[in-house]
Amino acid sequence: MNILITSAGRRVSLVRSFQKELKEKFEDGKVFTTDMVPELSSACNISDKYFAVPRVTSADYIDILLNICLKNSVKMVVPTIDTELMILAENKELFKSKGIEVIISDKRLIKICRDKRLTHNLFDELNIKRAKDIDKNNPNFPLFIKPFDGSCSKDIYVIENKSMLIDYHTENEKLMFLEYLDPKDHTEFTLDLYYDKNSKLKSVVPRKRIEIRSGEINKGITKKNDLIGFVKEKLSVLDGAVGCITLQLFVNNRTNEKYGIEINPRFGGGYPLSYLAGANYTKWLIEEYFEEKEIYYFDAWEDNLLMLRYDHEVIVRNAKV
Repeated sequence: MNILITSAGRRVSLVRSFQKELKEKFEDGKVFTTDMVPELSSACNISDKYFAVPRVTSADYIDILLNICLKNSVKMVVPTIDTELMILAENKELFKSKGIEVIISDKRLIKICRDKRLTHNLFDELNIKRAKDIDKNNPNFPLFIKPFDGSCSKDIYVIENKSMLIDYHTENEKLMFLEYLDPKDHTEFTLDLYYDKNSKLKSVVPRKRIEIRSGEINKGITKKNDLIGFVKEKLSVLDGAVGCITLQLFVNNRTNEKYGIEINPRFGGGYPLSYLAGANYTKWLIEEYFEEKEIYYFDAWEDNLLMLRYDHEVIVRNAKV
């Protein structure tokens, strides 16, 4: 019962959590990883074995990935980056026909989450407030600009006045013009949600984002607050959702109004905080898909658990790079 984590990159904590939980269930189970240059990936170098793969856009990516799984008795694939989600969702049944579970939401939900315009439509359907759209031809300031298909905080701008607006902003069709939700007036949360095979919500862990580095949480703290009830009311079932889903919300510090920002249908970079707080999504995936156990709603995770990240080294001796 081996597990493959794709595009492992720097996700050392995620790999180690799977290693720990898999070993407790299946003593001989191994956690493998892939990356384009695995020799230079810290997560790959602490995994049980790594494999080099081409870009996800390569025509033979799926064939190579499937072949790795078949040759190494991999029974579960866990994706970690946005760009691989759709192609894995499109090939989920192919892998399943070979006895391999890809932990991925369905194509419809992936499409909605990858296109922030569609995500906003979903928030509207769920009666979740979100930043209002701003007319590019008649903008009011300040405003916020982001790409509808972006990630890692790339191509994001706060435009305070007309002089800051340039042709690149107005002519780039990928850029969305939105109401600016000032961080001074709002608190940002990322919530780790767990959905079972039937897309039913089984856990909600709000993580207050204290400090962000390169689009990923650097300092954060778990909070048992009214966001849990809010999510249970709005998202107790999310059609097509599977496994760990991250939901980003802004909460107005004065009115307590909640604003949906985005949904990412994968493990987020800050999931290790939820894991260490006791929300053991890695174990639940193993229990659900390897042991066919039912997962029950869980809320006994640790409140006010603070995570302060720092750089650490993975040393590889006799490296050939």
